[in-house]
Amino acid sequence: MQKIYIHPLPVRIWHWINACGFIAMLITGVQIRYVGQIDLMAFRNAVILHNWVGFVLIGNFFIWFLYYLFSDKIKVYHPELNPVKHYRDSLRQLVYYGYGIFKGDPNPHHVSAYHKFNPMQSVSYQIIMLLLVPIQFFTGLLLWDIQRFSTMVELFGGVRVVDTVHVLIFIVFAGFIFIHPYLATLGHTPTAHIKAMFTGYEEIEDAARITGEGEPGNPFKGSNREPLDRSP
Repeated sequence: MQKIYIHPLPVRIWHWINACGFIAMLITGVQIRYVGQIDLMAFRNAVILHNWVGFVLIGNFFIWFLYYLFSDKIKVYHPELNPVKHYRDSLRQLVYYGYGIFKGDPNPHHVSAYHKFNPMQSVSYQIIMLLLVPIQFFTGLLLWDIQRFSTMVELFGGVRVVDTVHVLIFIVFAGFIFIHPYLATLGHTPTAHIKAMFTGYEEIEDAARITGEGEPGNPFKGSNREPLDRSP
């Protein structure tokens, strides 16, 4: 078993602030939406907490965005420009998740410092982080002070339209909160990926051990895989 540095400290801090913040937003959002039916906290307290956590998450998002924008780690979000390769690799990953993992097949995606997302994750995170999250923040900001942003609210179709978009994306994130922890347990041990988000180091099995290729002392001989990237 080898270890490679996958998650830099700023990314780990952002991740856990984001995780805790979104859980708080989901809980307070449900309380605000279903006031009188759910009594987790006072309505006023739910609104205040929802607003403050929302601003924290907006600031946290810009920290994440600027870190990736001005560091070479932006490579992990580079899309695969060959559509044939992208769909082929995505299909292999889908088959693995839906069938191969239950047979004990090796994961077709091999993590490295600049290639930590599999094809399905890469597309999902690009849509979530670069489209859905900004829209959710924007609609939330409009709903935070409808009078101040009344002109913009009307421009986008009125309060009902803005609120509907906000709630629909809320539902997507609620589903993601349940799916994400499950996918995090699909490492070589159920806690491997979770542990990596605390330590930064992902444990990787030797290529020869996974594929049966190579020779003792040279696990990459006879294999078309590149050596593991251990760079921080």
